[in-house]
Amino acid sequence: MTQGVQVAGLYVHDQDEALQFYVERLGFRVHTDARNGDYRWLTVQHPDQPDFQLGLFRPQAPTVDEETARGLLEAVAKGAMPPLVLVVEDCHATYEAMRGRGVEFTQEPIARYGSVDASFRDPSGNGWKLIQAR
Repeated sequence: MTQGVQVAGLYVHDQDEALQFYVERLGFRVHTDARNGDYRWLTVQHPDQPDFQLGLFRPQAPTVDEETARGLLEAVAKGAMPPLVLVVEDCHATYEAMRGRGVEFTQEPIARYGSVDASFRDPSGNGWKLIQAR
């Protein structure tokens, strides 16, 4: 039996906006888009990682109450959540390609810690680091 983490989730303000960003700007593809009433299970995958899904979830019932959902979205919008890391072969080339697709960076590529990294945020405020593979 194989075990491991298959889905990691992010809180997003608007699932349609997040889906468009992750597919059109970052090059992910849709894995699952299923609804159960007002609840939507939406996951995407990086094309090079077919066994891992990134969930684009709205904080809502039944997982949290309305007040908690507002607080979570406010924290995400402020960039308070830990960044996700996208490892790439060439940080400078990926940075230029992503900028060309409309990704707005908060930090240009910089050499440090024995690698090169850059930062951006998704439309909800979730932080990302591009890190060049060593």
